[in-house]
Amino acid sequence: MQPLAFIPSPSQGVWHLGPFPLRAYAFMIIIGIVIAVWVTERRWTARGGEPGVVVDVAVWAVPFGLVGGRLYHVITDWQRYFGSGGDPLRSLMIWEGGLGIWGAIILGALGAALGCRRRGISALALADAAAPGVALAQAVGRWGNYWNQELYGRPLHTFWALEIDPEHREAKYADVATYHPTFLYESIWCVGVAVLVVWAGRRWNLTHGRTFALYVAAYTAGRGWVEALRVDEAHHVLGLRLNDWTSIVIFLLAVAYLYFARNRSGPERIGAVPDGDGPAAEPATTPDASEDATKADETAVEKDAELPTKADGPAPETDAGPPTAVDEPAPVKDAEPAPADEPTPAEEAEPATAADEPASEKDAEPATAVDQPAPVEGTEPATAPDEPAPPKDAEPATVADEPASAEEERGDKRAEAGETRPEPVKDAP
Repeated sequence: MQPLAFIPSPSQGVWHLGPFPLRAYAFMIIIGIVIAVWVTERRWTARGGEPGVVVDVAVWAVPFGLVGGRLYHVITDWQRYFGSGGDPLRSLMIWEGGLGIWGAIILGALGAALGCRRRGISALALADAAAPGVALAQAVGRWGNYWNQELYGRPLHTFWALEIDPEHREAKYADVATYHPTFLYESIWCVGVAVLVVWAGRRWNLTHGRTFALYVAAYTAGRGWVEALRVDEAHHVLGLRLNDWTSIVIFLLAVAYLYFARNRSGPERIGAVPDGDGPAAEPATTPDASEDATKADETAVEKDAELPTKADGPAPETDAGPPTAVDEPAPVKDAEPAPADEPTPAEEAEPATAADEPASEKDAEPATAVDQPAPVEGTEPATAPDEPAPPKDAEPATVADEPASAEEERGDKRAEAGETRPEPVKDAP
């Protein structure tokens, strides 16, 4: 009895290219590995990891995973290869199918840990990045069971039932054509697990291996009911298939890790560790690196700020003379006409001494200030470029007004004594 609609079986799963067989099962495994590496690489670099690290680690993880998967399958189904009528050499024929996912994960994780150790990065951090990629790889790899027409479920009569050819049916169901497509159930479940771990990892910031632990717990929960549908031969313990017990134990371990690691935080080794240095942390989460970068920036700003300060600030005391005389000659020159506009008796009596002497000093000051760095004797160097030297500005007025003040004093004394002040001789030489 067959349903009106069902999933047809593939006409063949092997194609020959000359003497070389091309097996669909192997292609599904390879495509799954490529997807896992690609997804992990994108997630790893998004967290700040070095590009190319995932490929280097995959060189270790993939061979270990393949060997582990085959070992798990051979150990759990040893009677097929080492029982009565079995062929031990068939245990090496991996292309015929038979990879236990738990052996692949356990030994694959060991190989990945060795690769991470060589690159100096955290294996837990890389496992978190790889979790959705591994789930997608399983989703694709399960289609290898479809091409080999193996690991199907109990008989099913509905439109999504899977047709199995007579040569691939179990002996007790030789007359039944359609079965539960357990490969499709598990493939869809793995896609859902990949979506779950990506969402949960972002929602709760699951780090330090918690994203990978969530993947393991979610996958084993689905694997339990899918395993219960299968009708292929397997070892039973207390009424359950061995793979069911394995799923239960691993599920409990994953949940326990999620609980005990719920408060784990802090930086993870995302970057490589240089020789002789301590473990490197993520650039974005390392407080020491950010603090060093901040100090370096502050030092650079201080050095840049010192240059204009030194150029614009006050000159040393030895150079105080030239800037004062060169930058501000105006006050000295403006002071010259004041004593010349209103001549005093002292200026008329002593033309050469009183009038010429300040002029000679004024004319000599700029040359002295420019040619000789030292300030003019009797004056103090200017302490600031914006303040003129008081002694220089006061010199002309002092030299010109001092005789006038002395003459006025003598005139006052004569007036008190009743003497008449003689008229000054204007034409005196």
